[in-house]
Amino acid sequence: MAMRVEPVLVGVDVSKDELEICHHGVKGTRSLENTRSAIRAYLKGLPQGSCIALEATNTYHLTFLDEAYKLRLTVYLVDGYRLKHYREGTGGRAKTDASDAQLLARYLHKERDELRPYTPPPKGYATLQSLLRRRATLVQTQVALRQSFKVLPELKRSAQAVLRALKHLDQLIQKRLRQALAQHGWLAAAQRLEAVEGIGPITAAALTATFQRGEFAHSDAFVAFMGLDVRVRDSGKLRGVRKLTKKGNPELRRLLYLAAMQACRQPAWKPYYERLLSRGKSRIQALVALARKLARVAFSLLKHETEYQPRITA
Repeated sequence: MAMRVEPVLVGVDVSKDELEICHHGVKGTRSLENTRSAIRAYLKGLPQGSCIALEATNTYHLTFLDEAYKLRLTVYLVDGYRLKHYREGTGGRAKTDASDAQLLARYLHKERDELRPYTPPPKGYATLQSLLRRRATLVQTQVALRQSFKVLPELKRSAQAVLRALKHLDQLIQKRLRQALAQHGWLAAAQRLEAVEGIGPITAAALTATFQRGEFAHSDAFVAFMGLDVRVRDSGKLRGVRKLTKKGNPELRRLLYLAAMQACRQPAWKPYYERLLSRGKSRIQALVALARKLARVAFSLLKHETEYQPRITA
């Protein structure tokens, strides 16, 4: 009779060339080359039912994630920010690849019931996110060049030529975004969002892609996924400073903030914005609140597949 092999809990610290792996309850760690063939061979040796806590590091974790999902292993993605605070909470003083792998295995053992397993995004999501990231880099480059060459008027003509080329590249990216939305059947949804004051084609594409990423039970979950929810820190009579969690994609938060800057001038949203200011909110706080409101409106339009009906907000 074959011996039954128990599932294992695995913590994986990720770097560009190497993976550090820890099995919970087993002393020490092992190193693994971060290549598809090495990862596949390791994963095939894991018992059925094994679970993995994998650190999300740039794009270096994607090959492991892809292979684990193909083999139907349960994977939990843990971001570095959460791992850092977990280390501090457990009194950890060292930070090495090996200690991080051990910490991930411990985290999985203690917190697994509260974690949500990874599910792959729908086809097309990665394409849209890649285009949006490239455009964000392009916009940053445009701003940096424009500011840098202000102090060199003798190079103004050459700088303008470069900026025109970058603008053309931006137009090409926007065209490709439109094509990707149409290819995956999301263009109509994005166009519904463009009817909302302040939301342009880029923001609409980003919101549509984000909505397609997962099943959000309600608008609160959608807002939290984008990092626009507020972290509350109260204790007794002390009311702590409210700050955004800033989880998720920073580019989407930037786009929504810019959308709020446009929307606050429109009749449908100006009363709401001014009401926030009259309550003592700063301009930035009011714009963030308006950005959150726009995100909720977008969620409703996407979830219920309805058309936007402008009205004066309460």
